[in-house]
Amino acid sequence: MAFLGIDLGTSALKAVLVDETQVILGEASAPIETSAPHAGWSEQDPRDWRRALDAAIAELSAAQPDALRAVRALGLSGQMHGAVLLDDRCEPIRPVILWNDGRATTECEVLEATVPDLPDVAGISAMPGFTAPKLLWLKAHEPEHFGRIAKVVSPKDLLRLWLSGEMATDMSDAAGTLWLDQGARDWSDPVLAASGLSRAEMPSLKEGPEPTGEVRGSVLREWGIDGPVAVAAGAGDAAAAAIGLGAVENGDAFVSLGTSAQFFVTDDAYRPNPAALLHAFAHALPDRWFRMAAMLNGASCLAFVAKLLEETDIAALLDRAEVAYRGPSRVLFLPYLSGERTPHGDPLARGVFAGLDLDVGALDLVQATLEGVAFSLLEARRLMEQAGVRLGRVSAVGGGARSRFWMQIVAHVLGIPVVRHEGSETGPAFGAARLARLALTGASPSDVCTKLPVRDVLQPDAGLSTAYAERFESFARLYRELRPTFRP
Repeated sequence: MAFLGIDLGTSALKAVLVDETQVILGEASAPIETSAPHAGWSEQDPRDWRRALDAAIAELSAAQPDALRAVRALGLSGQMHGAVLLDDRCEPIRPVILWNDGRATTECEVLEATVPDLPDVAGISAMPGFTAPKLLWLKAHEPEHFGRIAKVVSPKDLLRLWLSGEMATDMSDAAGTLWLDQGARDWSDPVLAASGLSRAEMPSLKEGPEPTGEVRGSVLREWGIDGPVAVAAGAGDAAAAAIGLGAVENGDAFVSLGTSAQFFVTDDAYRPNPAALLHAFAHALPDRWFRMAAMLNGASCLAFVAKLLEETDIAALLDRAEVAYRGPSRVLFLPYLSGERTPHGDPLARGVFAGLDLDVGALDLVQATLEGVAFSLLEARRLMEQAGVRLGRVSAVGGGARSRFWMQIVAHVLGIPVVRHEGSETGPAFGAARLARLALTGASPSDVCTKLPVRDVLQPDAGLSTAYAERFESFARLYRELRPTFRP
């Protein structure tokens, strides 16, 4: 018997096969393109998701046909906040507006004016990346599309619909819409009404380990699976990464460096703190929540700089930067290429290199980029501390965590040890596979969602931490001083 985890990310769809002992038998990925029809917009064609899913499964089938045939449950994870609009035939109405889209600024103000207690109900203030403001924007600017809406689902839940015919979502993904009453773990009728919607347009709500039907027979035959295959409710990508890492108990913390970045802490109760722009969301397990600082710019910043430098081998680029490293860079980088959520709530913020002179080279820009993202994580840690969270160490997951050099810089900047784990690179997909196992077997989450083995622990250097703390003040001041220039 095997379990399949599918993670619909922003830049790629990833799939992993896991056996009954939680050993990864195979993994595959397929790229996904993003379009920007206008400045500050971000959209994807959902048909590309289906093509990516089929490509990833074909890769797994070629490499591990017997393991794929033995799959008996699958779990879904995916990018959060995307507005997938479906008509009465369950067909997408338009391209999906993504989490890093900044067009719905005015609509956030309208939503909070209409529902004054929104931040306490939804766990965070309204910001353009969330789903609810997008719907208000569509109602105002694309009424022909808004009028055709029969259902609104999150990205991963469109995969569920295709695979099983079920219209459902999990608590953690629903949390990112602003329509979920986080404390009650139920849809909020006032917030839905303020968005021009009702429960009729919403999928059913399930906890992450709950089953949501089975994969259609036609899909099983196409994929070469004997079946039957149960489908777990799954999780949004942040919560799924936590499940995969084993961050399921109160106080468990990690940073994630994927396309975006997160600083995540598990809670055993709902503890909203919207004034700090910390998200307080339902976790993927019952009676669990989490607080999270969400930064829109993570490892994507390094990919952006590598592209500017026409470097295709990012690992080799990082190796050269490590050899050249002599302490904090004299160049500062504001990593706000897609605006920023925590701590600024500023969709208009943009990336900046500062401190350039004639002696600055490519590796200076690379190191400044690594440090800029690390400084964003330090801002997040300070917000967590102000909210009463005490951290002795933090785990690291995501593509950026593959770089020991980058994680060592993060340890220096945060001033606490950073722990890397074996197998953490599979992140949300592995967490989705764990939820699949729970859905099929009914096992205890404490038995399945165990912590991954430690690969290494990166200790901060006291002298470098002091130097980075001083450099951070310049980083924070640079944003404050440049913020007016980001306005039209």
